[in-house]
Amino acid sequence: MIFHFFRRGVGLARGAGWAAVLAALAMCLDGTCTALAQVVPAGDRGGLIVNVGVLGTGEALQYGNRRMLGITGFVDADTHRRLGIEAEARMLEWRQTFDVHLETYSIGGRYHLNFGRWQPYAKGLAGVGYFNFPYSLATGSYLVVTAGGGVDIRLNRRISFRAADFEFQNWPQFTFGAMNTTSVSTGIRVRVY
Repeated sequence: MIFHFFRRGVGLARGAGWAAVLAALAMCLDGTCTALAQVVPAGDRGGLIVNVGVLGTGEALQYGNRRMLGITGFVDADTHRRLGIEAEARMLEWRQTFDVHLETYSIGGRYHLNFGRWQPYAKGLAGVGYFNFPYSLATGSYLVVTAGGGVDIRLNRRISFRAADFEFQNWPQFTFGAMNTTSVSTGIRVRVY
């Protein structure tokens, strides 16, 4: 029917009629493809939420039964599907005895839930730890494996209070045998993206 309209009703030449039909068909198909591409499935919201934060940390070291204080900086990249990645850097520099201090740099997976303003989470990290032995006679770098979790409380759209962050670190290749540390941290988390 469209072909007859273009060919006879308008008085177009035979080749021009076919060209018009093909152009109309191409415009229809182009519109259909664009409309399908705009629909996002309901079960896949996509997106990435990036947060940065800083925490005050208290840590108990198995090495000499020490209690130290430090600071932790972290970056979280979470999806709407409750999965994410966390990278953190921890420096325990205060309350040193005999110049013993340490730093850890870790990255790993994170799983979170949302209950209104509350966001509990669990994480598993791995990385490297740098340990400074007494009187700075030696230093060492070791594998560090971390399991932890905590809860964030959203204060507004961008700022959350990390009420508690608990971590258990294992240093399996430490010089004098495996060493464990436990820590608790609290601080602020800010959404940047």
